[in-house]
Amino acid sequence: MKRKLLEGVKIADFCWVWVGPMTTKTLADQGAEVLRIESKTRPGVWRVSPPFKDNVVGFNRGGVFNAINTGKKSVTLNLSHPKGIEIAKRFIAWADVVTENFAGGTMKRLGLGYEDLKKIKPDIIMLSAAMMGQTGPHTNMPGFGAHLTAISGFSHVAGWPDREPADLGHLTDFIAPRYNALAILAALDYRRRTGKGQYLDMAQVEGCMNFMGPLILDYVVNKRVPGRMGNSHPNAAPHSSYRCPGMDRWCVIAVFTDKEWRSFCNAIGNPAWTTNSKFNTLLGRKENEEELNRLVGEWTINHPTEEVMTIMQAAGVAAGVVQNGRDMLDHDPQLKHRNYYPEIEHPEMGKYFTVAPPYKLSKAPHELSRAPLMGEHNEYAFKEILGMSDDEIAELVVDGVVE
Repeated sequence: MKRKLLEGVKIADFCWVWVGPMTTKTLADQGAEVLRIESKTRPGVWRVSPPFKDNVVGFNRGGVFNAINTGKKSVTLNLSHPKGIEIAKRFIAWADVVTENFAGGTMKRLGLGYEDLKKIKPDIIMLSAAMMGQTGPHTNMPGFGAHLTAISGFSHVAGWPDREPADLGHLTDFIAPRYNALAILAALDYRRRTGKGQYLDMAQVEGCMNFMGPLILDYVVNKRVPGRMGNSHPNAAPHSSYRCPGMDRWCVIAVFTDKEWRSFCNAIGNPAWTTNSKFNTLLGRKENEEELNRLVGEWTINHPTEEVMTIMQAAGVAAGVVQNGRDMLDHDPQLKHRNYYPEIEHPEMGKYFTVAPPYKLSKAPHELSRAPLMGEHNEYAFKEILGMSDDEIAELVVDGVVE
């Protein structure tokens, strides 16, 4: 294809933090023109959060921001000013899609709700990706991925039985964007066929709950509430992370069937303890799991992590290195082969690594470009998109509308 897959699709992007920017990154990386509408007085979280390149703080130096905003344009607009809202509406009139992920009702209170936007552009597509959706008793609840990870139930089942729930960070922030992008593509196809836009009310919590399906089903059928199991699994043993030589080096091994158990024993040289009858069956291995984990660990501590993984996988036993950032960026041959962390140039940071799409389209290859500087595209947006003169723009700057 001479054109990028989504070339010609225009998006007015009010999103911030993780979920929204990752949604529009997916579209920008495939050629959509994504115009970030942001503010210097209330900058997006990752504009002002570490890690910063070379530990130098600045709007344009955030590692996360520059990774999840590739290919976009930036315009700075003060939405607390009435003229800012009017300018925002003009960008919306230009756009095919409007995206936002504030708490439920925020855009409506600004005068930028879907009913307001339809008056500007009847076939507009609007995505609202609030944590709890736009309706219901919790619709106004603000929050971040760490809160949603707990609300969705992930925290309850992560960690050790005798300890408090584990802090999984922003786990759910990497789930919702996939649903968002798919919904936008479906709405664009619907508009292509019917000429009609629509409102996409994405409740992040509901998308994340799909990943808890088996545990919810267990409760529905058996009235059983799952708890924390550490690294164990009810249908596997050994099943844990095992220490290897070096500083904080580990490898995960999972043995589910008796056939896999025999393969595991052969792979480690059939030491005497593997012939003990108490390990012959899954039930026996589960009953003696603590001792089993100790014995497996006595073997792995003498073998490098990559060697353990290679030996196990060659034997047909599931295993994987517990990788850290250095492993993934510098040593993972699979990620290197697929160029998952490409290096691109940035006018303020120099070269930096970003994240490629986790898929490759044979008929529409992507081409990554860097994330925008704060307000980098103000002149383009106000002059070329809105057709404003230098005097009109200068007046907006004086009035504090353009930051």
